[in-house]
Amino acid sequence: MDFLILNVLLAAVPSVLLVVYFYRHDTPKREPVSLIWKTFLWGFLAVLPAAAIEQITEGMLPPLGAASSNLINSFLVAAAVEELSKFLVVRIFIYRRKEMDEVADGIVYTITAGLGFAFFENILYSAGPTAVIILRGITAVPLHAVAAGIMGYYIGRSRFQGKPVFLRGILLAILFHGLYDFLLFGQTWASLLILPLLVIGGRVLSVMWRKAKELDREAGRI
Repeated sequence: MDFLILNVLLAAVPSVLLVVYFYRHDTPKREPVSLIWKTFLWGFLAVLPAAAIEQITEGMLPPLGAASSNLINSFLVAAAVEELSKFLVVRIFIYRRKEMDEVADGIVYTITAGLGFAFFENILYSAGPTAVIILRGITAVPLHAVAAGIMGYYIGRSRFQGKPVFLRGILLAILFHGLYDFLLFGQTWASLLILPLLVIGGRVLSVMWRKAKELDREAGRI
C-alpha cells in the first residue's frame, strides 16, 4: 500500500508543479485559480473517453507490419485522439468564457488541460515500477504540456483574430506528440531522440508564449 501511495504521489507531482510553474509565469494578469484547477480536472477526466476511443480505433485496424502499426498507433491512435481530447476540453469549457481574454490564455488553459490528462495517464502506471513513474515525469508529462501549449497558442489566436487557425495548432500538436510516441514505441536507440525533441518543443513553446504576449500588448489586452 505504501508503495502504491508513493507512486500516486510521484504521478501527481510533475503535473501539479508544471501547472504552478505556468500559472506563475502568466503575468501580468493571471487566470482565476479556481478555473485553472477546474480545467485541470476536465483534462483529467478527458482520459476516460480518449482511452475508450483509442481501444475502439485499435480494434478496427487491420493486421499490419511492425513499422506500419507503430506509425499508425503513434500518430492516429494515440496522438490524434489525445490532442483532440485536450482541444475539446478548452473549446467546450473555456473558449467563450470571459476569463479567456488574451491570446496567451489559450496557452495557459490548454497546457493545464494537458497536464490534467498527463496526471491521469501517470496514475494508470502507479502499480508498476517507481522508475517508470519517475521517467514519465521527466518525459511524458512535459510532452503533454508542450504539445498542448503549441496547440493553445493557435486556439488563443483563433479566439481573438477571428480565423480558424486552431486547426494548424491541432495538426502541429499531433505531429509533435506522434513523433514522440513513434520514437518511443520503436524501443531502439532512436528512442533517445525524444530528449532533444522535448528541448526543441520547449523552445518553440517559449517563442510562441512571447509572441502571444506581444499580440496581447499590441491589441491592448494587457
